[in-house]
Amino acid sequence: MTRRTKIIATIGPASESPETLRAMVDAGMDVARIGLAHGSLEEALGRFHRVRQVAREAGKRVGTLVDLPGPKVRTASFGTGGVELIANTEVEIRVGDHRSTAEAVEVDYENLLHDMAGGDQVALGDGQVLLEIIDVGADKARARVLHGDMVHGRPGFRIPSDRLSLGTPTREDLRALDAFLDEGVDMVALSFVRSGHDVRRMGVEPHPTGPLVIAKIETRAAVDNLAGIIEASAGIMVARGDLGTECRIEETPHLQKQIIRECIAGGLPVITATQMLDSMVQASTPTRAEASDVANAVFDGSSAVMLSAETAIGAHPAATVGTMARIAQRADEEFDYVRWGESIRRLRMTDANAPKSITDAMTGAAANAANELNMAAIICISASGFTVRSMARFRPQTPILGFSTSDRTAHQLTLSWGVTPMLAQNRSSYEDRLADALGQAQKAGYIRSGDIVAVLAGMAQATDALRLVRID
Repeated sequence: MTRRTKIIATIGPASESPETLRAMVDAGMDVARIGLAHGSLEEALGRFHRVRQVAREAGKRVGTLVDLPGPKVRTASFGTGGVELIANTEVEIRVGDHRSTAEAVEVDYENLLHDMAGGDQVALGDGQVLLEIIDVGADKARARVLHGDMVHGRPGFRIPSDRLSLGTPTREDLRALDAFLDEGVDMVALSFVRSGHDVRRMGVEPHPTGPLVIAKIETRAAVDNLAGIIEASAGIMVARGDLGTECRIEETPHLQKQIIRECIAGGLPVITATQMLDSMVQASTPTRAEASDVANAVFDGSSAVMLSAETAIGAHPAATVGTMARIAQRADEEFDYVRWGESIRRLRMTDANAPKSITDAMTGAAANAANELNMAAIICISASGFTVRSMARFRPQTPILGFSTSDRTAHQLTLSWGVTPMLAQNRSSYEDRLADALGQAQKAGYIRSGDIVAVLAGMAQATDALRLVRID
């Protein structure tokens, strides 16, 4: 079985050279994530162009995801050597951007003292350091280190989202978004989302004319408003690091499962992110616990699993991608496809008058037929990708070939579970499009004479055409 769960890898100083990017593509990178929290916009655009160039030279389709930083509050630098914050010690917290030490943490945010109160818990980075605010004065606050660790560079300073006065997207987000829209980026992730209104404020054209908008679920407010965020978004990222600082640690795994199931049921691809193979920032192999974490994310139904620091600044970017690819592929082999499909049907088949009920019925029927007839492929013909993503949520064992006349749609489908994106010829009639898709699939070796395939297409505003075809 080929790997179905997609892999997103973050591009940074350790992985931005053409040679390393090519090795990561060969190792299994499906989508390249370009974060904007560090470095300049020009550096990020340069990485984007190198990814595109390397993918073209490799003859592979690699999606691009730009991750907007949102209202990210950061400390002044702890230096390249780092500083250890020790549990049960006290530190001062004050506004500034000069230098942070073990005794005084400076934070580059003018409303810092206004947005905190005694009793708040604030996190540094992805939550490896946790501080409890003792009291807040006119020019500084006092905090106790609850969980200590080494801190390097300028980590994020996580103020509880219900207190933070900054909104999302920020002016800087929108400026960066415009630059990447001009370059044709495939997907955009929005940080610190608290409601569907935050997503709509981006003001981008609907995909595929515009990018797929991925909402990052990393606040308690986002969990509480998940239904509205799903409605406004084209995909979801479970950002477990920040989410784990706002919710109880024992709650985070259950929230991960809940978010994934609700998103997949709604036809949205969902990404599980943060610290998946964190030890591989330095080590050449992951811990057994990390390998289990990646496999469990696959079993939960994740469309994609994401590498962050592991490939952005890690010592072994391509090897880390290869390791994750092997773990994900092995988990794909053990995935309970039958039970998953049944559970998705129960979640979706509730109202025959619902707008997507026809698509639900047709994609569910295609999944059933594919299993019963041991089909070689499910071919989805879709301009926008809607039919393909709707099919992918059922997690059929049969390979999904996603055909679109839009190159942007084909790139966006690199995020969808189990989908091989293919560019279709711009044919006028359904029969011509069907013949083109079957011909391309046969030429590429996905199907051969005697095989049975299912062909799904949207002829109106829904996926309303299903044919079962035996290949001559």
